[in-house]
Amino acid sequence: MQLQVLLVAGTHGNEINGIWLFEEWEKSSFVLNTHGVKTCKVVGNPEAKKAGKRYVHHDLNRSFKEDSFLSFNSSSIEELRANELVKLYGYSGKNPCQIALDFHTTTSSMGSCLVVYGRREADLALAALIQNKLGLPIYLHESDEKQTGFLVEAWPCGLVIEIGPIGQGILNSKIIFQTKLILEKLLEQIHQVKNLNFFFPDKLIIHRHIKSIDFPRDQEGHIDGYVHSLRQSKDWHLLKKNDALFYKLNGETIKFEEDEPYIPVFINEAAYMEKNIAMSFTKRELWDFKKEWKQSLIDLIH
Repeated sequence: MQLQVLLVAGTHGNEINGIWLFEEWEKSSFVLNTHGVKTCKVVGNPEAKKAGKRYVHHDLNRSFKEDSFLSFNSSSIEELRANELVKLYGYSGKNPCQIALDFHTTTSSMGSCLVVYGRREADLALAALIQNKLGLPIYLHESDEKQTGFLVEAWPCGLVIEIGPIGQGILNSKIIFQTKLILEKLLEQIHQVKNLNFFFPDKLIIHRHIKSIDFPRDQEGHIDGYVHSLRQSKDWHLLKKNDALFYKLNGETIKFEEDEPYIPVFINEAAYMEKNIAMSFTKRELWDFKKEWKQSLIDLIH
């Protein structure tokens, strides 16, 4: 099977910087260097893009579930689109791709980072290559039963690339440049693995998901406090016991009360308010790179 990489922008229709870059790339092949890797570029949720919304019926990036693929009569635009993408570009699809790269933007002050779902060996190998080249944080998202069905999980290898901060529906030169830079570096490294000309690091830094927390709420379930000014825009900063988390207009400060320090991410992410997530907590860990990860990525690409 010939190596192909699926490139996805606009999984959320109001995250438009990647979509714009792809559209410009369609006009001129010189916009972006693929390093000889064959790619398939798609807008993840074109109907949501037209509407200028994150999604139409529900989140496309939570729609890649086994039961969704069995729902041939679904009325959900996102479930139908998930089925369509897998049938077209899945590993056993009409135009099969082995790797999926899903480009997102965030309103939180995350900068640029990679998101890995679970501990698939090829994912960790590819993420390690990029961290080694660009120094990007790796957010390992796992053990969250409420958050499942992510797009990249439907492919043998896949990474989410988060870039921010940027408001929804806004084009920004820095975000576009970062998207282009990371995309080219990913394709470069995939090309290097294909040609067995690579350097895997001995270690990688992982921010492992622990849990997500909601905003403070009153007895009726309404939000009655907001992210404290000392916590706002402090993604990736160590959070210790008694540090401020939220503030209420009555003067009450809600503090972090756990003994173990954590590192918060996706602080005050606009899209997560509907999911009752004010921020997520991670634990920073230094992992040894395993040779099994390298071999898994080589086997997939060759």
